[in-house]
Amino acid sequence: MSEGYSGRRGSVGRRERRERREKREDQLHGNYHNKSFNLILNCQRILVNSVSQPALLYENVVVSDGSPLLRDLLFSPDHQYLYALTDKQVTRVPVESCEQYTSCGACLGSGDPHCGWCVLHNVCSRKDRCERAEEPQRFTTRLVLQTQNVPSLSAGVNCSFDDYVETEGRIYGGRIFCLSPSTKEVAPITQDRGDRRVIKLYLKSKETGKKFASVDFVFYNCSVHQSAPPLPRSVGNLTSSTLIPHFNKRATGSRDLASSSPPLLPSRFTSPHPFLSDGLSPRHRSSLTHTVECPQILPSTQIYIPAGVMRPITLLAQNLPQPQSGQRNYECIFHIQGSSHSVPALRFNSTSIQCQKTTYDYEGSDISDLPVDLSVVWNGNFVIDNPFNIQAHLYKCRALRDSCGMCLKADPRFECGWCVQDKKCSLRQECTGGGNSHLPLQLAEGGGWMHATSGNSRCTHPKITKDCDIKATPPQSDATVLYPHPPPPTPAFLLFPETGPRQGGTRVTILGENLGLLFRDIQMGVRLGKVPCVPIEEEYLSAERIVCLLNDATGYRVQEAQVEVCVRDCVNDYRALSPRPFTFVTPYFTRIQPSQGPISGGTRVTIEGSNLNAGSSVSVSIGPQTCHFKKRNAREIVCVTPAGLAPGSASVLVDIDDAELRNPEVKFNYTEDPTVLRIEPDWSIASGGTLLTVSGTNLATIREPKIRAKYGQAESFHNCTVYNNSVMVCLAPSVADSELGFSETGTGPDEIGFYMDNVNALVVVNETFSYYPDPVFEPLSSSGILELKPTSPLILKGRNLIPAAPGNSRLNYTVLIGETPCVLTLSESQLLCEWPNLTGQHKVTIRAGGFEYSPGTLHIYSDSLLTLPAIIGIGGGGGLLLLVIIAVLIAYKRKSRDADRTLKRLQLQMDNLESRVALECKEAFAELQTDIHELTQELDGTGIPFLDYRIYAMRVLFPGIEDHPVLKEMEVRVQANVEKALTLFGQLLTKKHFLLTFIRTLEAQRSFSMRDRGNVASLIMTALQGEMEYATGVLKQLLSDLIDRNLESKNHPKLLLRRTESVAEKMLTNWFTFLLYKFLKECAGEPLFMLYCAIKQQMEKGPIDAITGEARYSLSEDKLIRQQIDYKTLTLHCVNPENENASEVTVKCLNCDTITQVKEKLLDAVYKGSPYSQRPKASDMDLEWRQGRMARIILQDEDVTTKIDNDWKRLNTLAHYQVTDSSVIALVPKQNSAYNISNSSTFTKSLSRYESMLRTASSPDSLRSRTPMITPDLESGTKLWHLVKNHDHSDQREGDRGSKMVSEIYLTRLLATKGTLQKFVDDLFETIFSTAHRGSALPLAIKYMFDFLDEQADKHSITDYDVRHTWKSNCLPLRFWVNVIKNPQFVFDIHKNSITDACLSVVAQTFMDSCSTSEHKLGKDSPSNKLLYAKDIPNYKNWVERYYSDISRMPAISDQDMSAYLAEQSRLHLSQFNSMSALHEIYSYIIKYKDEILSALQKDEQSRRQRLRGKLEQVIDTMALAS
Repeated sequence: MSEGYSGRRGSVGRRERRERREKREDQLHGNYHNKSFNLILNCQRILVNSVSQPALLYENVVVSDGSPLLRDLLFSPDHQYLYALTDKQVTRVPVESCEQYTSCGACLGSGDPHCGWCVLHNVCSRKDRCERAEEPQRFTTRLVLQTQNVPSLSAGVNCSFDDYVETEGRIYGGRIFCLSPSTKEVAPITQDRGDRRVIKLYLKSKETGKKFASVDFVFYNCSVHQSAPPLPRSVGNLTSSTLIPHFNKRATGSRDLASSSPPLLPSRFTSPHPFLSDGLSPRHRSSLTHTVECPQILPSTQIYIPAGVMRPITLLAQNLPQPQSGQRNYECIFHIQGSSHSVPALRFNSTSIQCQKTTYDYEGSDISDLPVDLSVVWNGNFVIDNPFNIQAHLYKCRALRDSCGMCLKADPRFECGWCVQDKKCSLRQECTGGGNSHLPLQLAEGGGWMHATSGNSRCTHPKITKDCDIKATPPQSDATVLYPHPPPPTPAFLLFPETGPRQGGTRVTILGENLGLLFRDIQMGVRLGKVPCVPIEEEYLSAERIVCLLNDATGYRVQEAQVEVCVRDCVNDYRALSPRPFTFVTPYFTRIQPSQGPISGGTRVTIEGSNLNAGSSVSVSIGPQTCHFKKRNAREIVCVTPAGLAPGSASVLVDIDDAELRNPEVKFNYTEDPTVLRIEPDWSIASGGTLLTVSGTNLATIREPKIRAKYGQAESFHNCTVYNNSVMVCLAPSVADSELGFSETGTGPDEIGFYMDNVNALVVVNETFSYYPDPVFEPLSSSGILELKPTSPLILKGRNLIPAAPGNSRLNYTVLIGETPCVLTLSESQLLCEWPNLTGQHKVTIRAGGFEYSPGTLHIYSDSLLTLPAIIGIGGGGGLLLLVIIAVLIAYKRKSRDADRTLKRLQLQMDNLESRVALECKEAFAELQTDIHELTQELDGTGIPFLDYRIYAMRVLFPGIEDHPVLKEMEVRVQANVEKALTLFGQLLTKKHFLLTFIRTLEAQRSFSMRDRGNVASLIMTALQGEMEYATGVLKQLLSDLIDRNLESKNHPKLLLRRTESVAEKMLTNWFTFLLYKFLKECAGEPLFMLYCAIKQQMEKGPIDAITGEARYSLSEDKLIRQQIDYKTLTLHCVNPENENASEVTVKCLNCDTITQVKEKLLDAVYKGSPYSQRPKASDMDLEWRQGRMARIILQDEDVTTKIDNDWKRLNTLAHYQVTDSSVIALVPKQNSAYNISNSSTFTKSLSRYESMLRTASSPDSLRSRTPMITPDLESGTKLWHLVKNHDHSDQREGDRGSKMVSEIYLTRLLATKGTLQKFVDDLFETIFSTAHRGSALPLAIKYMFDFLDEQADKHSITDYDVRHTWKSNCLPLRFWVNVIKNPQFVFDIHKNSITDACLSVVAQTFMDSCSTSEHKLGKDSPSNKLLYAKDIPNYKNWVERYYSDISRMPAISDQDMSAYLAEQSRLHLSQFNSMSALHEIYSYIIKYKDEILSALQKDEQSRRQRLRGKLEQVIDTMALAS
């Protein structure tokens, strides 16, 4: 019953209540005398078997929260539920809840009488819900099933070996026989699993199809060892039945088993047999002993060998092979102190071997027992197994056993004894003394050699050694404090403690030699003079130490007494005396200082008196509370007072051992705790150190008050001086080391308070207090040294010199010139310092409170008059200067006339230049106003040619490689072996520890280049495309390691992920590449494509130089044509190359376009919306100009009409061919362009105007003029140009310069182009920096990775917002978005020319600047791309900060959601790449760095446990076979 119920209704044990309850249950349940039933009250289920037995609580069930149950409980008509009532509700509670128990043990152990285990259905249920429950053993309620409890298995039973193999079980006489797997079926179970594989063997009912019993089944594979490990003698505790372990029969080692040498392992193994069970109880446990056939050494008695003594060693063994003819015999190898010693061994039989007689020794007289590794070798190189790690113990009796007692207390197995005559510890045969009549009986019988087992052995001449002393036992508690600091050892004997009270209770520790072997030897033999000292058995150390408790000595009048120890008998040979006496004293105390303190305690008090250092323990109490002991000496005891119960005086009580010291006149007075009312002034500077006056009450009760302050991570305190109960003065604590800033208007600290003993209420006070920034002073000069005359004042400039604090308090400054202070005049921005007469160099020091700063060194030089030589020199120099000035004036007069004429000419040129600049700016402004609307209209509705996932991923992971091996099948000769090896290698890669070791080892190699790092990262991500969850775990571990290395190397945290210098950083890029493809297609791809189209179209509106890539319209200063190009727009009508009968396509071109540029524009117009890879290339088409039906001419960039000027050759343009507006042109394939043209007079006339341009006009063949203009074989050395010549060439004509304007005036076109494209740049940035835009939610990958970076920052206590911001920017925008913006061809099927690439690079740079937290200071020398978006970047930065903030506020992604997301991504793209090819590429690095990787796996502990080196070697061997 619950407490609430029983408390209100009284005891249920009363007879009348019991009778009423039984009567009610009889009515509801029937025949309650013969049935068990449940009684559920409130929240408990109780089993009641009869009225004579106590009720049994077996389950708690919550019925109602907060309300007691009423006593009226009713069963439902079917007795399946119980209705429980409270004041406000009725609750239906099930009588049983059997389904909550999932195992047989839990079901039967619950104690619920309604529940039992339905065996063949493997569930816990009521009996009426178990099918055929009435049959024997089908349903059980007993806790343990015996063999005879197994239900009928007439339908049959199967044996399932962990779902590997299932065999039919046979039932004979109540036993079940299962056939173990065949050798072929065992192979996949034991392969790559080491020497032992444990699986589950289940019994499965054919009737129900359910598994109802299980057992651990062990497979052993000895073939993995050359030296077989020990096989267990039993399978161990089994779950269901006793099984015989299955051995896998395989050849072992690399030796020829057919040679004369027998194999290391027996050639006949126990073959698989059916196994027999003793029953099928799910809880039955047993074990099985099985004969182990591997040769091995067995444990026997411990092997102890004395050093220098010749002895044989006999070892027990089993299955020892018999050496054959030509084979070497057995040897015992002892590994002693790093050296191996071989001893011949003799095999008696297969179970016994003896290492021959020899002597053993080792170095070191301070080593009494040296365990030595022992191994047995057969035939020179076969080591017999030593599974029990049997060792031999070498020992020296004399080592560390200089006394008889130390010798006899040694382990009896060492056979060491005390040689009386030689006075040393030795073996019996080493003792030279014979039987001496004057020796005790036990010595005479032993011939002068004494052993601990020889009877009542005891050592003579016990003594208390001088260097051990008598000292106090260490302290036990605060209340009973013993001496914590024993005195330093000195040559003279010291008694510590030297004194003790007569009342006794002192614990004395006696160290010495031969102080008995057993406690009973000295139990009654310790005394100080005539005062007994009772030894304490628990602290007795045989022969070395006695700790005893001193009895009361109040009746003993002698003041000093020697310590006496008798071993059994108090005769001279067995009696020891201390060199120094023990002194009995009477300690007392006279006063306590200070005599008062706060009621909260914590006051450090000193109790003064005499002999207060006596005894071994001390206890001080102030009233009933313990005063916490600190230290003591003969004159004083120091302790810290506890909290008092009430203000007033309290007695001081001191106990030293059993002596109780009392002095009624000595009291300690508890006062009310001090309080703080006000702090004046209520401010200081960050460095503190200014005087503060604190007002309060009871301040004088505190001896050493301190003021404290805490601001951020900085916390400090300063001492205070108390003047009286109400006033004390403190120095403000410093918080200058805080990582937080200080406002010029004052910043309140996190905490301000006081340490006043244990008065915790003042640790933090509610007083208002402010800190102002420290003053900042400028250096005296750039060199740090300022020169002044003695009469000149020193002016120190700075800021924050006068804190903006309220009140009249001011900051007091001190300025020292060297060691001399100067007179100060203070203003808001400077200090005026006037010093007395000083000369020479002096360091300047400024102090204000705790602030101290040196702006430099002052050099004061003395005044001196000019000498006569100096005056003559100055006069001569002045005369010479006057002559020079006159000459210059004459020359200037003559030049002035020429200057006037030149000025007029320059004025005329400037007027002309100004008019042309104005015209250029006017044109740019007009284009800016009209082009935005035009571009937006033309781009609406254009299809977006997205690349499929496979090509997109390849272009990002392996840029520049179109036909990568991961896209095709491997080309190898032995395909099967290679695939097997790569499959094993793939399994290794899925082991996280191997993959991490592999990557770390590669990165540690100097020859592993940056290109290799990127390639390995891409190959790993490709191979793990189907295991994205595993790849994510590896990536997180690598990033965590990278962060740790970055911080450990003291690099600035902002440099993390800045460049791709590790595999982890490239894997991070690839990870985002895989997971953001959907976001690109659904959301970010559209504004990126629109920006690309807008840039391309805007660039093509003006001239573009086909050679240099420079254009009239550009965002990049480097790609801007800086001269005036005359051109006009032509509207051409292009015949549809797909269908000449279709309507013509209208295309706008420029008359300055080259023929290839025209072809590109025609293809863009004709195949608008088609992917670039699916349309013809310009190089495959010819441009045909048609005039009428028959007149046609092929236009080319270079032909016989090309103009050549000196060594410059200009590409042909439409203007060159004089193509007119509205001309008809056609694109024809090159193979169809060589056709015959009729000799019509119409064509001849139309062509006649070109004949003057043909260099082949003198040819007699008139047909030549009608064929396409074939490019001639021109002389070598010519240079091509289109619109502008390369300015680096010196032969550029002067006339070209005359046609140019100053190049910088064309930078206005950058602004015009930027304004045209602004909308598209804004759309792209807004899409990327929005958590929910265009109907698409934020990708889980971004939130997940940002949260991971925040966790790493928290782990390393990085609170700097800029660092966290930079990590995220380097992680996503820098690693992914910048790459996509600069290379849209990674996402779309498009062509990117050089001018478009330059413009996209400017946008990408702007994107990077927007993600940076640093402020870029711009000036006239700043790059144009920085100036171009200078006003937009602050707005973009706000977007980025909002974006990161929104992501951080989003709920964290659960591991389940992320796992599901990654699993879905793996499923979608599982077959995109050839994983075998990827593994094959990765394997090339295994071969290249094989030795380093194998060495790393061998050195790593976890790799050795997982046997990763062996598995990798298996892969290498398999690949070697294939090759």
